[in-house]
Amino acid sequence: QGGNNAGHTVVVDGKEYDFHLFPSGIINPKAISFIAQLKSYVSLYLLTGLKDWEKRLIISDRAHIVFDFHQAVDGLQEVQRQAQEGKNIGTTKKGIGPTYSSKAARTGLRICDLLSDFDEFSSRFKNLAQQYKSMFPTLEIDIEGQLKKLKGYAEKIRPMVRDGVYFMYEALHGSPKKILVEGANAALLDIDFGTYPFVTSSNCTIGGVCTGLGVPPQHVGDVYGVVKAYTTRVGIGAFPTEQINEIGDLLQSRGHEWGVTTGRKRRCGWLDLVILKYAHMINGFTALALTKLDILDVLDEIKIGVAYKLGGKRIPYFP
Repeated sequence: QGGNNAGHTVVVDGKEYDFHLFPSGIINPKAISFIAQLKSYVSLYLLTGLKDWEKRLIISDRAHIVFDFHQAVDGLQEVQRQAQEGKNIGTTKKGIGPTYSSKAARTGLRICDLLSDFDEFSSRFKNLAQQYKSMFPTLEIDIEGQLKKLKGYAEKIRPMVRDGVYFMYEALHGSPKKILVEGANAALLDIDFGTYPFVTSSNCTIGGVCTGLGVPPQHVGDVYGVVKAYTTRVGIGAFPTEQINEIGDLLQSRGHEWGVTTGRKRRCGWLDLVILKYAHMINGFTALALTKLDILDVLDEIKIGVAYKLGGKRIPYFP
């Protein structure tokens, strides 16, 4: 879910890759990677450094396109929030929220639109651009330049595009395969179940597998929760176990806690079992992968958040 707002750093054979849109599995020459009914930033083909990746990447025809003006608007909205409320959400300014807004308003454009009648696509693109220009008078959009670029992208990605639903159906019902679904962001950034409004625009909980890929629920097998041995957060929002002190600094520096996409320092604190349990309530983990335990090696004593109090009373839920 989402788009190039979430970064994954992957190290294989001593070589480091920073992925923003590619599924991490793109490194594996034996794996087919699939970008589904979510967000496709069409300058994808510019991301090289990997051999023959075009042959093992499939893009769903239903994926929504993040346009340059979506990204520009994301930045303008953050400036507006800061001016009006004195605080922003802390988005990555990659256009994800505005693209979801277009999707929900039924004015968004998808890969299938880009690859079919380009005149029709151009007309709808111009309408969408004008809508945003009327909402944001300072917004400048080079409509003709953008369309020329998009036409070029269309031909580059055409061989990779498939009917996403049929592709997944065949993967599930054809010869036995191992299917791994990779989510971006974290459960507490989910648009519905996260610390709203300091969240992303998509469902990063297990439900995103069904809504994003068109996978029926009975095909969801094991669900692995990935959690650090301490808690981190990029951007603003509630963080009860945060350590704004030398402990927080130590976790940040030893753990190399910088956002891959933004380069922002991550806020760090002790492991919060309340939010971990909450994530489990929603996702039903069959197993947990606990990472970065070695970052705590230099500490004589560690703390863990075990309960929340509201109005002086312990509560069994995440408020």
